[in-house]
Amino acid sequence: MTLWTAAEAAAATGGRATSDWTVNGVSIDTRTLQPGDLFVALKAARDGHDFVAQALEKGAGAALVSYVPEGVSEDAPLLIVDDVQSGLEALGQAARARTEARVVGVTGSVGKTSTKEMLATILETQGKTHASVASYNNHWGVPLTLARMPQDAEFAVIEIGMNHPGEIAPLTRQARPHVGLVTTVAAVHLEAFESVAGIAHEKAAIFEGLEPGGAAIVNADIEHAGILRQTAQGLSAGIVEFGRQAADYNLTNVTTGPDSVHARAEVGDTLFNFDVQSAGTHFAMNALGALAACVEMGVDLDQAIDGLRRWSPVKGRGVRETLSLASGGKIELLDDSYNANPTSMEAALDVLAASNGTRRIAFLGDMKELGPQKVAMHAGMSDVSAMAKVDQVHCIGPLMKALHEALPDTKKGLWFETSAEMAEHLPELIESGDTVLAKGSLSMTLARIVDGLRKMGQGGALDG
Repeated sequence: MTLWTAAEAAAATGGRATSDWTVNGVSIDTRTLQPGDLFVALKAARDGHDFVAQALEKGAGAALVSYVPEGVSEDAPLLIVDDVQSGLEALGQAARARTEARVVGVTGSVGKTSTKEMLATILETQGKTHASVASYNNHWGVPLTLARMPQDAEFAVIEIGMNHPGEIAPLTRQARPHVGLVTTVAAVHLEAFESVAGIAHEKAAIFEGLEPGGAAIVNADIEHAGILRQTAQGLSAGIVEFGRQAADYNLTNVTTGPDSVHARAEVGDTLFNFDVQSAGTHFAMNALGALAACVEMGVDLDQAIDGLRRWSPVKGRGVRETLSLASGGKIELLDDSYNANPTSMEAALDVLAASNGTRRIAFLGDMKELGPQKVAMHAGMSDVSAMAKVDQVHCIGPLMKALHEALPDTKKGLWFETSAEMAEHLPELIESGDTVLAKGSLSMTLARIVDGLRKMGQGGALDG
């Protein structure tokens, strides 16, 4: 199916098409490019213009460039614009303008990717749904997601992230959501913000792009929920709250099992139950926000609850697996290795503490971008309630050395600077019957621990 013709893309960007081409996708990476994609030559770690020839050789339908790169023919299928980033943004805005899809935007300090996947899973049961891939939520990820949106999409889920002040507002104005959801506000990116209140103001900026009559979905339980409400009110958005202290979707009970969560909630006079196919009370809260957002998107609540049952965590974000060890026996792996901050770290430790393993083992890596209190925040993880039920903690990275030193000797495992060093010792640290958590910021590559554990046996995802 054709996504863009040369004429459409040229009109959207104000660029010049060198020939009459068509494309059926958009890519910024030659490693994942599919035949027929429009290759966008962004400048990041390297200049994408250096890869245009390779992209065309791999079957790209055209390339979005600001000049004809060396080694590329003048009559190659190109769209030449003044600036590639601006061209991508214009393409995304044109895609948003030509669709009648209902759009939901998602942000939050913790849980936005999992919640985005929940929303997509639910909405896919209702109609053709387009959603952000992985964590494509930044200055290029949002316009890329929009540029990829088919014209006949009925729903779209756009994840919007930030690292610094002022990032969310321009992205949400590109996405123009009908519904904006903030999962939570927590101590993340404190190197760029003076306080958590500052983070709340930035997250609230997602409401600035709401379509007229749009809805702001607010987590009523967070400390700075008032900032979110005030921003939404100032923009004349409808406010829908969720949480244990919510005026609208009120979470009344959560029962956790080893592989799932059963929750009870009420909206108005209606009581309802819902299930989440992953352990952890935080998933119940994210799911409640997703259900509220879907209702505002026009989905019947019962149908949304039914669609939610189809969701399960993605790799590195709470996936639970059983691994059969080559030496005999089994272990249970909690792969939460994609990212970390104090809030999500505590939630992951809660899941580990609730598990039924013979021993509960944690491999914890540095949490990044926490600002001046970063050392104290790492050491403070020794005091979270879940630590009482964790048998041994192995620490990775210079910041996690503070936690290692704060742990009692009975829980203190090994400390290494890198995941690669720790991975070499896995066979001596793991026994049959263990439940093992891997958690840390992405740059700490806790995926090496996960891969090392899988190599100790044959992994298989648990049912559900």
